[in-house]
Amino acid sequence: MNLLPKASGTRPRVACEITPQGVVAGQSAVAGAPLTEVARAEFAAGAVTPSLKPGNVVDKVAVTAAIGKALEGLGLRPHSSNADVTLIVPDAAVRVLLLDFDALSNKPSEALPIVRFRLKKLLPFDADDAMVSFQIMSNSKSGVRVLAVAIPRDVLSEYETAVREAGFEPGCVLPSTLAALAAVEDESASLLVNANSLGVTTAIVRSGILLLHRSVDMHEPAVGVPANVPPAMMEASLADPPKDWQHVPLGEEIAQAVNVAAAYFEDTLAEPPRQILSAGPLGADSLTRILASSGVIEADRLRVRELVDSKDLLSSAVTSSVPRAWLSGVMGALRG
Repeated sequence: MNLLPKASGTRPRVACEITPQGVVAGQSAVAGAPLTEVARAEFAAGAVTPSLKPGNVVDKVAVTAAIGKALEGLGLRPHSSNADVTLIVPDAAVRVLLLDFDALSNKPSEALPIVRFRLKKLLPFDADDAMVSFQIMSNSKSGVRVLAVAIPRDVLSEYETAVREAGFEPGCVLPSTLAALAAVEDESASLLVNANSLGVTTAIVRSGILLLHRSVDMHEPAVGVPANVPPAMMEASLADPPKDWQHVPLGEEIAQAVNVAAAYFEDTLAEPPRQILSAGPLGADSLTRILASSGVIEADRLRVRELVDSKDLLSSAVTSSVPRAWLSGVMGALRG
């Protein structure tokens, strides 16, 4: 199973993301085209608890039902000839690392064992019993930089099994933020923040080259933010926090994560980021208020913009039940 984004033309034209809040799905006719249909299905809090250990899919019946409902909401039929989907899994279930080598073979069969050997010292799980994919980010006289993605096989199997039991086949698997990054069109450097009720990932990409990927995972929902609350309620809880909002774990983690990423951006690229791209269910407006409350935006004068724009959805796909903020991973997976 491939864990890295490849050209959309080689992927199923339907994408399905499993999040701690529920399942969101979408489809497009061709690579780069707007989404033609979107759908979402929720499940109870705790049905999915992303981590690097088995037990991610806690309520298999509920998760399988939600996958089926979301995909059938696009007009797909289970066990049919067009039942292949691109599956997007939570960042907390995957490890994404940037590795530097003096040299690396161009042959995947020769390079993979070397990448896997390097990961043995870096992963908190057995690299030999993990699904590993890699992609060369840059290759020069000074060395080779590689993007490596690893997930325990047992964890990957949980998500794939849920899709198969719903009557569909995971033709490709992508981590949430890497999927969303594929939707970034700007060739200049971009800072992306992907936040949900259980964690936040920050990433920097320039001309399709990943420069930073950092995840902060929380295995308990943020205070006052159950994992399955509707988007508007979750945004209100985090975006309009009490005076002592710093004690709300996720709000504090988001502010700290963006501060770290912005500092890395400026140190690496010799200029501050001009804007932040928001992915994930938190939404750009809520992220703006959190960062303004923390002083991040005031200090760095950053502007927050939703990654998914209105032009990215056909009018037939626009629906209040699936906010644009939830569609970042799906859109990126279908765009490539």
